[in-house]
Amino acid sequence: MLFPVQESCKKRKRKPKVYAFNTFCDPGCPINPTGPFRDNIRLFIQECGEPEDYHVNEMPIWCTLLSHENKGVVVPLFTVEENVKYSNQPFCDHCRCSGWSHHYVSKRKYHVIIPVDAEWNKPLKDTALDIQTHLLHGLIHCNGFGHLVSINGIEGGSKFLCGREIMDLWDRICTNLGARKMTVEDVSKKRSMDLRLLHGIAYGHSWFGKWGYRFLHGSFGVSEHHYERAIQVLSSLKLDDILRDFSISDDHFTNISQIIRWYRDLSETCLITIRDLLRLMLTLKSGAPNSRKLTLPKSASSPIRKPPENKLSVKEKTIKSRKFEAVVATMDSRWPARRLEYAAQVIVDALKDHNNANPGGMPRQEVRDAARLHIGDTGLLDYVLKSMNNVIVGNHIVRRSINPVHRVLEYSIQELYGNGNSSAANGGETETLNHHQLPVSKPAAYHGFDVYNDLIFLYKNVLLCYPQSSMPGLAKQAILDSKRFVKEWPFKDEDDQLLRYICRILPSSSMDLDEQLSENFLPGELIVVPLYATIGELKLAAEHALRDTYCIATKYIVTGLGNMEGLNDDEVVFGAIESGSDIWTLGTGISLKSELKYEGGHENWTVMCECGAKDDDGERMVSCDVCEVWQHTRCSGIDDSSAVPPLFLCQKCCGSLVPQRAKTYGFEFEMEPETLLLPSEYGFWEGDAAFVM
Repeated sequence: MLFPVQESCKKRKRKPKVYAFNTFCDPGCPINPTGPFRDNIRLFIQECGEPEDYHVNEMPIWCTLLSHENKGVVVPLFTVEENVKYSNQPFCDHCRCSGWSHHYVSKRKYHVIIPVDAEWNKPLKDTALDIQTHLLHGLIHCNGFGHLVSINGIEGGSKFLCGREIMDLWDRICTNLGARKMTVEDVSKKRSMDLRLLHGIAYGHSWFGKWGYRFLHGSFGVSEHHYERAIQVLSSLKLDDILRDFSISDDHFTNISQIIRWYRDLSETCLITIRDLLRLMLTLKSGAPNSRKLTLPKSASSPIRKPPENKLSVKEKTIKSRKFEAVVATMDSRWPARRLEYAAQVIVDALKDHNNANPGGMPRQEVRDAARLHIGDTGLLDYVLKSMNNVIVGNHIVRRSINPVHRVLEYSIQELYGNGNSSAANGGETETLNHHQLPVSKPAAYHGFDVYNDLIFLYKNVLLCYPQSSMPGLAKQAILDSKRFVKEWPFKDEDDQLLRYICRILPSSSMDLDEQLSENFLPGELIVVPLYATIGELKLAAEHALRDTYCIATKYIVTGLGNMEGLNDDEVVFGAIESGSDIWTLGTGISLKSELKYEGGHENWTVMCECGAKDDDGERMVSCDVCEVWQHTRCSGIDDSSAVPPLFLCQKCCGSLVPQRAKTYGFEFEMEPETLLLPSEYGFWEGDAAFVM
């Protein structure tokens, strides 16, 4: 829905300011803050935001209007201030999964939101902070550490904003307001392709790497060293070696060789590795890559195949399917029928979107992930998915089958033509579908006409098809298990008439010194004082900054500065303490027993998985019913689609009661001079030997 300037202004009580989308938060536009984030964000909403006349769960909202001249629309940018003291979710799951569980709980969180196009002209809903479909949702704690929660451009359903434009805007906002570190969980896809794998091979970094995001940590024990080595292994695969690997028994070898030959002929430089090929393909737009005259290949192995003729035998092939409403009626479910039917419709919509972009089966996990954007109850989704085989939802039939190549469960959808032959009047339970009611698959296009189709083909039939135990297969899994990336804005002491320091709380006798040291010290707070401020004024500035930022420091009183005992409060800071230095504060009043102490929460739980993970990485976990230690379900042999058993014992507690389960393929990498060593606890096993590959 278009949201023009005139319409947006009419809906405001006073004439609002409208800023240019593509230059908003450039240096000095519209503000030029010089302080810490906690002060800059207040200046931002005061100068650039218009208070809304409603609240989201008692949280105040400001709106900033951004005009996109090229698209002729005005985009609303909402800023929501969440007071942690009154929040239903005071702790931060994103911090916990990013390795920041030890950060002190910040007093305020700021949510920066651009809703989906259809919601631009409507107030934010009470569930706005939990919705995953926003075009932009960023969360920044008042200490300047934050998380990019979601970003959805054209691929996510927007008609006006692409992901690159939204990401440019977000990066300018973070830079202008003085953010310190920003994390993102990269689960972005392009036509069903994981961009962290595609861009990792092509460019050596994820899609977010364009804006300076680098590896933070991986899931399932993947370290930065493993990630970089995996990128090296896959990006250096030679195209000739790929042709050799897939020439023996792969059914797609002909198409793979034709795609490689096409782009080699097209390129002005020699394409040696798969990185060279992917880089070329990603630079080409969809459609014919150039004006080169195309002729129909004379070879018998032409990629153009005629669709099979739609012949009907004397006895037509029939398929019996049931309407989902009839299936629901026979279910003994704890969910009401309307919830089950709604979940089925969400799944069908996800399959339709996938089928429009990439005809064919959709893996169960991808169906589940797509549906989770609209339904948070994973138990409901799993329950409905189990019942969806040869069922009719609306005007579509849903089937599931095992992919013969990848050996994974896939769901497919087909539109019904005609009404079929119902076995009962007025919406009978079973319908008999004639062969001619199902759509006929379209013939393949020439290679090179649609670059994305060629990319998808190589992605699915080359990158994903290497055996899990092979070197490329292990490297692929390591990259896919690396989802957490971070960008850091380093501290800069500007060349002006102000002094800047990073103040930290120095562990004292009233604090747990070992606890503080084990966390490599907590992030300090930026304070800015005038050039001729005194030591006393510096103490007050540090005290105010810590009180304003952290819940446990509400009553904190600074009594001294570490290593500055000889300085009097009336002495001038300039010349005594160099600008840009760290200062350590001594004081009293820290609420160490407060429940709002660490972002990870007050619960004390332990992660110790055989993959090497020792902290929550956001993946599915299960705890041992004896020792209560958490570990990944995947590492414990529990499939993501399977429920956790009512009683679970880890290997350590199980001991001799249960035979040791077989080792699974892993992806731990250790660098040797010219080899890649797969350690025994993760490697490719045969008997008791671990192989160096």
